[in-house]
Amino acid sequence: MELTDTTPVHLIHVDPEINMARFYGIELQPTLFGEVSVLRTWGRIGTNGQAMMVTYDDEALASEALHNLEKQKLRRGYVPVGE
Repeated sequence: MELTDTTPVHLIHVDPEINMARFYGIELQPTLFGEVSVLRTWGRIGTNGQAMMVTYDDEALASEALHNLEKQKLRRGYVPVGE
């Protein structure tokens, strides 16, 4: 399976006043069985952090989940890396 929208999302939230430096990453990955997984990684910048994978039946559902997670994190103050 070839994914059409495979651009990973990399977000950070840094606030020196409260000693906050976090990262959040979201990307789509195909599985061996024709499904698509949404891989999320998060944690403090400079650490390996944690990871979670949720598998969906098709790419449309996985892509929608990725965009919903991205919108949620942007509302919470995360910004794309490089901005």
